[in-house]
Amino acid sequence: MSEDARTRIIAAALDLLTNGGPDAVSTRAVSAAAGVQPPTIYRLFGDKDGLLDAITVQGYTDYLEAKTAQPPADDPLEDLRRGWDQHLEFGLANPALYRLMTTRPGAPSAALEKSLEILSARVRRVAEAGRLRVPEPLAAALIHAAGSGTTLSLIGTPVASRDLALSVAAREAVIAAISTDRPVSRTPGPVAAATALRAVLPQVSGLSGAEKALMSEWLDRITD
Repeated sequence: MSEDARTRIIAAALDLLTNGGPDAVSTRAVSAAAGVQPPTIYRLFGDKDGLLDAITVQGYTDYLEAKTAQPPADDPLEDLRRGWDQHLEFGLANPALYRLMTTRPGAPSAALEKSLEILSARVRRVAEAGRLRVPEPLAAALIHAAGSGTTLSLIGTPVASRDLALSVAAREAVIAAISTDRPVSRTPGPVAAATALRAVLPQVSGLSGAEKALMSEWLDRITD
């Protein structure tokens, strides 16, 4: 019964958020829409902040379902482009929820962490192909920051004035900054070699866990 009430409360809160923004998500309005008494919300979520946290988790969960519905593209850079476009599409379709998801303070939800893991995995594929010109953490952080900023900027632009070419330009600028058209291993230099080796280090056999950790530290020093 509690799980059913929780589901109805979150659904009602998401509907109110979508139609009226954060100010519409009051305890009284949510309880009325969900058909429960206000104390039920406090019992299940603690307070309004707890309810907003639950909405954020659900928002990221819905986003992840859409983001992982398609199999990976053969070209790892095309996979990054697809992920960027999906991120933008979700934000524009759910502006109030997206703002709540990306600007609300507090510890990242498990769903957000999973989303970042998916992004890191896509960046790792670029590195494994030898086409990443910067360290993986920097590439992932740059994509996340630029994608979120672009999406928020377009959300804040009136629909009649909204130009999606901004997103394409930002996406291609980021991809150009982190990758190369040909494997970086063909370009002489220790950084290129270390970047490629760092990506495939988990697949290396013949080294102990401690040895891999040490090798990883050395490669990180080179790429930094």
